[in-house]
Amino acid sequence: MVTMKKEKTTEEILAQIEIDKINARSTAKEIASKHLGKHAINYITVLVVIGVISSTHLEGGALTAVIGLVSTAAMAMIGILQHIVGAKEKEDKPEIEIIKNLILQLGDKQDDPMQVDVTDTDVTVTKGESKVTASKKK
Repeated sequence: MVTMKKEKTTEEILAQIEIDKINARSTAKEIASKHLGKHAINYITVLVVIGVISSTHLEGGALTAVIGLVSTAAMAMIGILQHIVGAKEKEDKPEIEIIKNLILQLGDKQDDPMQVDVTDTDVTVTKGESKVTASKKK
């Protein structure tokens, strides 16, 4: 049986040339994003299948390692997909901002010099305007 190839029309050829031009201008990130967008669910499915099949054949310690690796890879893939689709970025926790501000304030603060005087019966600590004296009980 002889099969005949369908010849491309001029419009199809021109359309393919335009598609090739667009692809040639794409950055590596855009190309990778498109690829992952198309195939990521397949990759995640394969990782889950590997985990399920491993659970039937491996013992405890080895299974823990494999499941850990599979789940880490799946979470990384999901994170990449969230970044590609522009999901909401992680916000800094308020505690982090407070700690950063405290560090900046403490870094800029000039401490008063401290002086410690020790005698046979007393210890005197002087810092700035304050002075504390401790005496030995008799």
